[in-house]
Amino acid sequence: MNDDELIADSIGRLLAAQVDQGLRERAEGGALDAALWQRVVDGGFPWMLATEAAGGLGQGWGSAFAVLRAIGYWQAPLPLAETMVAAQLASLAGLALPAGPLTLLEQGCGNDLRADTLDGALHLSGSAHHVPWARHAQAALVALADGRLALLPLHGTGGLTLQPQVDLAGLPSDTLHFDRVRLPAPAPNPLPLAQPVWTLGALARSVMMVGALESALAQAVRYAGERVQFGKPIGKNQAIQQNLALLAGDVAAARMAARVACADAPGGASLACAATPFSVAVAKVRGGEAATRGTAIVHQVHGAIGFTQAHPLHFATRRLWAWREQFGTDADWAQRLGRAAIQARAGGFWPALTRKQFF
Repeated sequence: MNDDELIADSIGRLLAAQVDQGLRERAEGGALDAALWQRVVDGGFPWMLATEAAGGLGQGWGSAFAVLRAIGYWQAPLPLAETMVAAQLASLAGLALPAGPLTLLEQGCGNDLRADTLDGALHLSGSAHHVPWARHAQAALVALADGRLALLPLHGTGGLTLQPQVDLAGLPSDTLHFDRVRLPAPAPNPLPLAQPVWTLGALARSVMMVGALESALAQAVRYAGERVQFGKPIGKNQAIQQNLALLAGDVAAARMAARVACADAPGGASLACAATPFSVAVAKVRGGEAATRGTAIVHQVHGAIGFTQAHPLHFATRRLWAWREQFGTDADWAQRLGRAAIQARAGGFWPALTRKQFF
């Protein structure tokens, strides 16, 4: 096995053994499983994208693909993806990493945060919506509109209040209210990448959607072979076979787009970002479209039972609906691609497309 295969095997074994329906339901009740979080910490997974100088593993996004896919496939209710992205950016910026879970904030992306200098220090005011796992996070990696990054403690910070909320998957997606909250000293964005939190967060969600799509497809194929109607498995019906084949094609396309985006993302030995925004946009669009079509197909195959709380299918499909919306919808990213293509005009379209550098 190579390193990536070892990582995939390790995280897959861990989550397969630890994540069950009861754990997922407890997470939707607001709990974070401390024992499972400690196990992923012991494996080094939250820090795998962080630099070795900061105590991380210094891996690239190609290695992170296996971890993020496993989160989606097993529907693991953990702030692992957010911590991986925050740890990478914070460590590259030279910010000291706290020990606990982290979350992500980007000024100007669906929030009304304002950054003002008061008494020589930077302060945040306003609100940030849909902050994943904020109630369980030790700190938030905040990306400011001027290109600087800061790690803001979320507990015991004056002027900061948290309003618990959930996303479509029933997982923590909280609102944070800031009343002149003093930010620790920010550092320059270490990457030549605009909106680093939004872009790398979208990449993480794209890979997680691949895992959830694979899980949903596997459940639908299995059910189609087991459910018998009129004396034969429903999977023998040509219409169902055709729909499952269409879904398999969508999953394969989403997987390839996510793999390409991971290859074009900064990390490990290379911090090149020239192709990152384009490839992430393609991955988020392809993953979002696959989620929309795929969830319809798997619920059609399962019929009424797939909509029940007792059946595990909804853990995958509700995550797909939630992740499709987070860090920009497929429509948002498609609009970015469209505007960039129009601005490139006829003479610049093909060169920009082949270089993956519309942005």
